[in-house]
Parts: sequence; structure tokens; C-alpha cells
Amino acid sequence: MNKYWSKIIIAAIFEVGWVIGLKHSASIFHWLMTFIAIFISFYLLITATQKLPVGTAYAVFVGLGTTGTVLMDTLLFDAPLSLAKVLFIGLLLVGVVGLKMLTDQTKEEK
Repeated sequence: MNKYWSKIIIAAIFEVGWVIGLKHSASIFHWLMTFIAIFISFYLLITATQKLPVGTAYAVFVGLGTTGTVLMDTLLFDAPLSLAKVLFIGLLLVGVVGLKMLTDQTKEEK
């Protein structure tokens, strides 16, 4: 995995942080951390798309962020996790992996 895909993964981790922060921030410090996470997340996404296809990078970013947010909401805040949610998260991850693999194949063909 190259450094640009690593940036997408790290950006998605920060996305999980700022999404949780938007819902649960209760102090100035929490809001400040949320805004910093937003900045880092989008900065990494923007810099990664300088070398990666924008559509694929954004889809992977959003897919990983969505998956992480649902999982953290369940683990940290006792949100219900149904079989349907697990199946759809799995489907989302299959799509994300497929997009990344397809992008890698396209580069090799060029």
C-alpha cells in the first residue's frame, strides 16, 4: 500500500473522530478537537487525491468512515447493532476493497 492510500485510511480514522465529536462535544475543548479532526481529515483526503482518482479515494474515505462510525457508536455508546447493519457494513467494505483493487489494476495496465 502506498502512502496516498495510507493517508485515506488515516483521514477516515479522523473522520470517525470528528463525526463522534459533532454529536457528543460538550465543552470548548471538545469542539476544538472536533474542528482539528475535521481539518486533518480533509487535509489528508485532499493531499491523497493529488495522486489517486478522486472518485475512488472519496468512496473509500466515506466507506471506511461510515463503517468506523457505526462500529464506534456501537462499542462506545451502546447503539444497537443488528444483523442487517452487519451485513450492509460487510457489503460496504467489499465495495471499498473492490474499488481499491480496481484502481490498482488500472494503474498496472497503464
